Amino acid sequence: MVMWVFGYGSLIWKTGFHYDERVVGFIRGYRRVFYQGSTDHRGTPDFPGRTVTLQAFPGELCYLEDPDSMTPAINGVMVYMASPDTRTNKNYLGPAPLEEMAKQIIHAEGPSGPNRDYIFHLENALNQLGCDDLHVRDVANAVRKILLEMKTDL
Repeated sequence: MVMWVFGYGSLIWKTGFHYDERVVGFIRGYRRVFYQGSTDHRGTPDFPGRTVTLQAFPGELCYLEDPDSMTPAINGVMVYMASPDTRTNKNYLGPAPLEEMAKQIIHAEGPSGPNRDYIFHLENALNQLGCDDLHVRDVANAVRKILLEMKTDL
């Protein structure tokens, strides 16, 4: 049986399972956003971290290496989407001001390590693929700015 997994967050740099082949792909009409809470890896139930989830956003590409090469396209696949409905997804945090998200990321830490490591690893992995994800970059820069301010206050 063949199964493809689209890794849009930590699976890009930390797979955690054996795989036979890695292919860079994209999802048309979606973008990464730091709206999903993490209470089991990058945060705790009392202080959740923020991780990326996919949000429908017409005209966006989650990643595309060569805009002239839109093939091969895979259609008719099974997709599991996280719900923004907090009744069914208790860890969904949703949008927040950039500075608020950055502060939450700076202070959150879980069994997989500090939440700030997650964002910096994700940003680095995307950059290595040639993907400049505006939201990831903006949140990472907001985290850096606050960390620098905290360091100069010492």
